[in-house]
Amino acid sequence: MTTLAERTTGRAVIAARPGQQRARRRRLLVVFGMLLPALLGLAVFFVYPLLASIFFSLTRYDGLSDPQWIGLRNYQYLFTEDPNVWVAAGNTLWFVVIMVPVKLAFAFAVAGLLTRARRSSGVWRTLFYLPALVPPVASVVAFVFLFNPGTGPINLILSFFGVKQGPLWFNDPNLSKPSLLLLAVWVMGDVMIIFLAGLLDVPRELYEASSLDGANGPQKLRYVTFPAMIPVLIFSLVTGVIAALQYFTEAAVASTVALGKASVGEGIGATLGYPDNSLLTYTEWLYVRGFSNFQFGYASALAVLLFIVAAAFLVLFLRKVKAFMPEEATS
Repeated sequence: MTTLAERTTGRAVIAARPGQQRARRRRLLVVFGMLLPALLGLAVFFVYPLLASIFFSLTRYDGLSDPQWIGLRNYQYLFTEDPNVWVAAGNTLWFVVIMVPVKLAFAFAVAGLLTRARRSSGVWRTLFYLPALVPPVASVVAFVFLFNPGTGPINLILSFFGVKQGPLWFNDPNLSKPSLLLLAVWVMGDVMIIFLAGLLDVPRELYEASSLDGANGPQKLRYVTFPAMIPVLIFSLVTGVIAALQYFTEAAVASTVALGKASVGEGIGATLGYPDNSLLTYTEWLYVRGFSNFQFGYASALAVLLFIVAAAFLVLFLRKVKAFMPEEATS
């Protein structure tokens, strides 16, 4: 036998359940409504292009006629027959392995120096950040002019120090990529600002405690600064590698301007890679095959492979560094 109070409580619980379910549905609708613009953008600008690229990579498609299904022939040609894809991949790998770490190292060093600036720190921060605001095309054109082997100011300055025949810089296959490396170091302001914010956020108490323990400068850098900066370093490294995998504008403009034959009739595809394909990057070769040769099916295969490489790097890298992340960053 149930008492009157138990029956009344049961009815109240049963009556409350539909109301709770309606409130839960309303909350879900509100959350979905707030997420809907982002979900639509993700579907339209990422999911659909990715699926379309996968489909077109399995076809022969020139952008004018209907795509013809050819299966994995584009991938077979990519891995076994394309004469320039591995040259472009090697150049891109150089930018990933060399340019990204050097740029991050210089940005970190400059940020560390700016944290020690006592006077006019705002002026110095502005001066180091300003090159990052210059449009990439303008910065490359300026650098090609500065490093012009004939009349460039850099070689003129070297001539005052006894260097009669200056380097060819962007016209030399052995120096073209290092020349772009100098450009990347010059426009490091965006990364420098991120590092500067991270360094200023490191608790001063940790440095004071390490000083009391007798730690010197390198020891403070290793045991205090680096552990606190791990999330910022990982973010900068991941974004830098992804940007290097898609490196296009700087290399393309440098090739075109250095060659001096930016013919409207020939198009930009005729100048990419100069000199001797030393500046031919993976995305440039994708552009040539897609928009110069109208081989959109094969270009889609190149794009899909690039996406797989970038995604694999991201997953493997984050798995490896998760053990070094602070607990509050991984929770």
